[in-house]
Amino acid sequence: MINAVLVFNNSGQPRLTKFYTQLDTAVQQRLISEIFSLVSNRPATACNFLPLPPLLAPPPNAQKSSQPQPIHTDTPSLVTYRHYATLYFILISTSTESPLALLDLIQVFVESLDRLFENVCELDLIFNFETLHAALGEMIVGGVVVETNLDTIVSGVRTQGKVARRPVNDSRGGSSSGGVFGVLGRGEVFSGR
Repeated sequence: MINAVLVFNNSGQPRLTKFYTQLDTAVQQRLISEIFSLVSNRPATACNFLPLPPLLAPPPNAQKSSQPQPIHTDTPSLVTYRHYATLYFILISTSTESPLALLDLIQVFVESLDRLFENVCELDLIFNFETLHAALGEMIVGGVVVETNLDTIVSGVRTQGKVARRPVNDSRGGSSSGGVFGVLGRGEVFSGR
């Protein structure tokens, strides 16, 4: 199960926070801060998987009970992330989710946003958060992945009418707005293409 989806910029400002499990607001804020500091301080050569910070990890006395513990639990235990130009896309999940499948899920989410916004940038996510949430809602419902087909996700969001239209004279060139794909160029972001 996916417990949360987070998107941060390089400065640590959240662009999306979607929790699928109930947490106090104070715990959410501390978790967001801890996860950003962990992820942003990792070198580019490090793997994209981390154990969950102790804030949400199961209490130590729960491990010492005399009853046998199941191999997989619904307790959040894994942080999976990808860094695209100026944004970090982060998933918090249980041990029942495949980390490699979660990396693919992040890739599909980013590609769907790129199709919806035609060269998505950070400003698109800020000013059109409805589209961001609609795309995520097409993919994940209640913490369970329901769709990974890129065409189905994009057409579902467009059917809802959640895609905002940009003015024709909006220039995106080499501005310093910190776009997700504007910095690297469309072909360079996705490996293997």
